[in-house]
Amino acid sequence: MEDFIQVSAKTKEEAITNACIKLGISSDKLEIIVVSEGSHGFFGIGSKPAIIKARKKQQIAEPDFMETEIKEVKEKPVKEEKPKEKENRPKPEKKEVVRPEKKEFQKKEPIKKENVKSEFTSEKSKRERQPKAVEILTDTAEIEEIEKRARNFLQEIFDAMGVAVEIHVEYNTKDGCLEADFEGEDMGILIGKRGQTLDSLQYLTNLVVNKKRTNYVRVKLDTEDYRKRRRETLENLARGIAYKVKKTRRPVILEPMNPYERRVIHSALQGNRFVETTSEGEEPYRHVVVKLKRQ
Repeated sequence: MEDFIQVSAKTKEEAITNACIKLGISSDKLEIIVVSEGSHGFFGIGSKPAIIKARKKQQIAEPDFMETEIKEVKEKPVKEEKPKEKENRPKPEKKEVVRPEKKEFQKKEPIKKENVKSEFTSEKSKRERQPKAVEILTDTAEIEEIEKRARNFLQEIFDAMGVAVEIHVEYNTKDGCLEADFEGEDMGILIGKRGQTLDSLQYLTNLVVNKKRTNYVRVKLDTEDYRKRRRETLENLARGIAYKVKKTRRPVILEPMNPYERRVIHSALQGNRFVETTSEGEEPYRHVVVKLKRQ
């Protein structure tokens, strides 16, 4: 049985990710013991790292039923069947058959359904892949209106949750994105596991801001630079997995991720000479596979 390894990081999620890189496995195959959850401290003062112990899950060996089946077959005697003697029957007389002459005709080429289907699906996929056009707003009154709408909606959510949060909302005129940042004592509640709570709040705010609007406004929520830290963690994970694949020459399947995190993995390994990445599966279980490039 393998011994536990001890890993520490700023958060428990980052510690689990680092353990996955060291052991070269996904988190579902990891046995974890949390030593310390860690704490952010007050404005970074008195912060404590999260500490975990991890090792690979032990697989229970299953009985080899195939060997017993082969043994039973060998022990059973096989009866040899004697070939049946052919009966001496008189051969029928061959009769000449006169066949009518075949009329020549031109064969019509059948319509290939695959081509029609592929053209239809390709056109459909093109329509689905077209991103929503983002138009940069210049009207000050319109910008103030969407900022107010987002701020009021988020404030109602936090009041219902009973969380004291300071909300900063500002429209970025460079990329046409409405950015909202939160400050408070325990922002881990708003981030959630792997940022799922933050992503859900961002999705709902996006719906509220763009309700009854003709031009689309992209919304981005963040707190304590989580987006930046998460991106750096995923890029480090991608590089570690790429090294593992190159060394073992075996593909590695990452755990399910949202579209944004999958794009980070693809982008981080796009210029790698040894490995390539693909997305497989259906949402919400769609995941990234890192494998060796075909030479």
